[in-house]
Amino acid sequence: MKLTLACSPCPNDTFIFDAMVHGKVDTEGLSFDYRLEDVETLNQWALAGQTDICKVSYGVLPLLVSSHCVLEAGGALGRGVGPLLVSARGQRPEDGGLEELTVAIPGRHTTAHMLFSMAYPQATRKVFLPFHAIEDAICSGTVDAGVIIHESRFTYASKGLVAWADLGSFWEAETGQPVPLGGIVMRREWPRALMARTDRVIRRSLEYAWSNYPELPAFVRAHAQEMDEAVIRQHIELYVTAYSLQLGPEGRAAVWRMLEIGSRLHPAPQGGAFEVFL
Repeated sequence: MKLTLACSPCPNDTFIFDAMVHGKVDTEGLSFDYRLEDVETLNQWALAGQTDICKVSYGVLPLLVSSHCVLEAGGALGRGVGPLLVSARGQRPEDGGLEELTVAIPGRHTTAHMLFSMAYPQATRKVFLPFHAIEDAICSGTVDAGVIIHESRFTYASKGLVAWADLGSFWEAETGQPVPLGGIVMRREWPRALMARTDRVIRRSLEYAWSNYPELPAFVRAHAQEMDEAVIRQHIELYVTAYSLQLGPEGRAAVWRMLEIGSRLHPAPQGGAFEVFL
């Protein structure tokens, strides 16, 4: 049986999914037609129902719970992993001063946007760009500041940018919970037994990747935005956590908290109660 799988080209995703999409582990009869895209494009694809299995930002989950279930394995969630607000300017203005600045955000439906909106509700001059274009937009003066994710966390300082705020630390201080960045969702039209089977395969794929680490699969190297091997390893070691194998009770609680807050920030008609998790 073939399923469509969409994830980002970032090292944490390609590291997790390499073994299953390339037949290195038992896939229990499943095969995968995979597509790699920017996180906001993935969010849009999930909203449009264009893929069977999709990596999405947890920030978009309020809009997806009626059509998708969250799987246990494959996501990005942890402590000290949140997006950063950075700028080429040395000192952050007083919080009120952010109202006057233009801030680049890596997508309207991203967790980064949701966290920024929570931390700085008064900052409304936003420009939505692909995550890999934000550093250059700041350096060129196109925007005053930006929220960076993925590999940019490891490269912004080398480009002369300075961190103004850690939005993950803001979340952890507000909630006491790990930061839910992104998770794997599957369309509800599929039987739960198939969802469970898919979840097992994702976990098996990640276990294989860790068992062969520090080897970096060609799939990871080929698609990383930042090709420096040290940066790729930093990326994997930061974003692929125990929660990537299984959300577990603490991970589910963090995702549920983000769903509740996100539903207040970006309300959407639900049309009924839904079981969120597999």
